Amino acid sequence: MLTKRIIPCLDIKNGRTVKGINFVDLRDAGDPVELASIYAKEGADELVFLDISATEEKRKTLAELVYHVAETINIPFTVGGGISSVEDVDILLKNGADKVSINSSAVKRPDLINELVAKFGSQCIVVAIDAKQVNGQWKVHLVGGKVPTELDLFDWAKEVEERGAGEILFTSMDHDGTKNGFANKALAELSDLVNIPVIASGGAGTIAHFTDTFKDGKADAALAASVFHFKEIEINTLKEELKEEGIPVRI
Repeated sequence: MLTKRIIPCLDIKNGRTVKGINFVDLRDAGDPVELASIYAKEGADELVFLDISATEEKRKTLAELVYHVAETINIPFTVGGGISSVEDVDILLKNGADKVSINSSAVKRPDLINELVAKFGSQCIVVAIDAKQVNGQWKVHLVGGKVPTELDLFDWAKEVEERGAGEILFTSMDHDGTKNGFANKALAELSDLVNIPVIASGGAGTIAHFTDTFKDGKADAALAASVFHFKEIEINTLKEELKEEGIPVRI
């Protein structure tokens, strides 16, 4: 059985790690290079870096940041934010990223997924999907959750898989930062629908929430931010408890 992955997420704004609730009310959470080093030592399986306010200028800063992080860690990491071309991905991979995450740019131009997969391979391309429930339906949102669309979460996830993406990172905007648990019903539906790994994001508050998302949500990996940044959950403790619950993890 494949091991379940624990992935700290570093949301980057102006070179610092930040964390909010429901995508707003951001507060500083520390230096990303220091945090990355700590998480790698504590047993994180991967890291995700998201430049949440990416512009052309900031992406250059992010590439430099990626380079410094790559020098200090020995686990895979995924970088996202403002990526809209083969050239953007090339820069980040050359600076040490292992995978890239695309979101709004993929919705606006779905062929981008095919282009990146053709150039870099499926294993390198993660499609992030931010969605929230609107009148009982899960609808995809863009630009850090600020722009609603009529696109259905499940229809888009299926198309993403068909276009060759290697993984889906699903963030429930309704659950983000609330620490009330992951969107396990939607996650289970997603996991049944697609044959590529699904990363759960949004809502981690307790160790039990991780157990639930692996068992009930059928997630392949669980991503969290503030519970790790503010030392509410230690990664090695989390993994020991998951193992006791019969969930396969890398210790």
